[in-house]
Amino acid sequence: MTRVATDANGGQTFEEGDEISVYAWIGAPTVAPETSERVVNNAINKLTNGSWVSTPQMLWKNNRDKHYFIGVYPTAAISDFTAGEYKLDVTKQEDSDLLVAVNKDGISYNADEQQTVPLAFTHVMSKVIVNIQYRNQFGGKPTVESLVVKNAASDASVNLLTKTVTVATDAARTDISIPVIKENEKYESIMIPQSGITKIAVNINGKQYVYTHPTDIKLEGGKYTVVNLIVGRDEITLGNVSIADWGEGENINGGEAQTD
Repeated sequence: MTRVATDANGGQTFEEGDEISVYAWIGAPTVAPETSERVVNNAINKLTNGSWVSTPQMLWKNNRDKHYFIGVYPTAAISDFTAGEYKLDVTKQEDSDLLVAVNKDGISYNADEQQTVPLAFTHVMSKVIVNIQYRNQFGGKPTVESLVVKNAASDASVNLLTKTVTVATDAARTDISIPVIKENEKYESIMIPQSGITKIAVNINGKQYVYTHPTDIKLEGGKYTVVNLIVGRDEITLGNVSIADWGEGENINGGEAQTD
């Protein structure tokens, strides 16, 4: 569901042909300069034969000042590192999985040594995973028409320097349909870290089954949230149904019937 691959140990790695945007500057580590003053501005680095190849070439400004770096994946031209625009598109899960690396300690190089720049990427967005089981009212596994997270924001602002995500208080909120991983059983999507989400709805045969969490469902940056749902009710079934034999009632003997 994301652009990076998973290795044999369960760790995530980039794949051959992946591209990242790299930015660099000198000065204050927490204050990125304007575009024209950056040492490196959106150099596209492509993983080629196991090495990152940059276009255009990245060059150190000097060997005195520390250089600070940001890497962004997928590639993006960013003018303001403190307020980058982000829009979730659930139909494009790979593009929505924003990864950011920040080298805040700074690196200076020695002209006599080969200096490389390490970049450790982390997921900035959140992920929701919904697993579904069913009670027996359906007589088996029903067909799910859709699963939606209700009242969710799909637009946010991202501070790349701190990897924090902000949803505007007046941001539009809608029902977001979650992509299928395994039909009728598992649904998964990148989500914006946010509060205010308490409901998940499963639509089956034109009827909506709604789960309401007592508090906000936690969607935190760099973390996945698993929701395990049981949908429907157990059917009431009759057991042994029988008719009792007639029992003997009162016997009235010797009664005489006469005219008035």
